[in-house]
Amino acid sequence: QLQASGGGLVQAGGSLRLSCAASVRTFSAYAMGWFRQAPGKEREFVASIDRNQYGSTSYSDSVKGRFTISRDNAKNALYLQMSSLKPEDTAVYYCAADRGVIHSTRADPRAYAYWGQGTQVTVSS
Repeated sequence: QLQASGGGLVQAGGSLRLSCAASVRTFSAYAMGWFRQAPGKEREFVASIDRNQYGSTSYSDSVKGRFTISRDNAKNALYLQMSSLKPEDTAVYYCAADRGVIHSTRADPRAYAYWGQGTQVTVSS
């Protein structure tokens, strides 16, 4: 139901825009999030956005000020604009969705029932 795309290879300091297409009846009913997982590491929170088109957003400290999460409820789409990329941003990025996510659980991957297949982002130094 979730299809992530837009990953690739980029040099440090560059930018990428990830997209996530959602095949759900009522996209606006779902809070959305981006997570990432590097080899040998646990899946970690990147950013989240509430259900509304211009809903409240949250970011991990490691990406705050460099990444921007947004959504277009008319297109059933979620985005992650990534700028000033660093080699440590290298990971597989996953989009996630759930109707029951609340503010206190937005960064917990266990709060999301639906996941995309992931898209690889590689940042070279």
